[in-house]
Amino acid sequence: MARTMAQAERHIAGWLPGTALLLSLLPVTCWGLGSDTSQPMHIEADRATLNEKTGNSIYEGNVHVQQGTLVLEGSKMTVQISNNDIDTIILTGNPATYRQRPDGKDTDQHAEAQRIEYHAAEDRIILLDNARVWQSGAEEFRSDRIVFNLKSNTVNAGGSKPGDRVRITLQPGSKKDKELPAPPP
Repeated sequence: MARTMAQAERHIAGWLPGTALLLSLLPVTCWGLGSDTSQPMHIEADRATLNEKTGNSIYEGNVHVQQGTLVLEGSKMTVQISNNDIDTIILTGNPATYRQRPDGKDTDQHAEAQRIEYHAAEDRIILLDNARVWQSGAEEFRSDRIVFNLKSNTVNAGGSKPGDRVRITLQPGSKKDKELPAPPP
């Protein structure tokens, strides 16, 4: 059944709390400002297809999601909801990107991959194809596949093809961190 724009906007507004819940559960968002989850969420795309019966929503074309300092961008985002809970979110792009300001930090946390998946039941995020996680001027983590398991607080990385490598860049600590305490007088 075709919907008018006003009907679609009301329907999208009804889905936003579930989408906000999902995004607040993403492991990468736990790096962000605590106040982000209390901010309004804005979703923009060239097209949106929402199926209330199946719980599936698809956002296509220049997808942009923002909530506080959290910004997700890609070419397509699919959200699957079941019993008013998020099952999965899949964001694809060339690349799909994530950016958020961590509490107590002056720079943003970034992640990108061709495909970013969130699986609620397993409480994990998977970055696939040219995955990269970094913070401006700090450490960087690269692999063809990076899996964040929120339940066990672990990260696994590595590809399945020969030659796929995990690459980690660790920055040296600041001079202040390396200085020995002054001897007592």
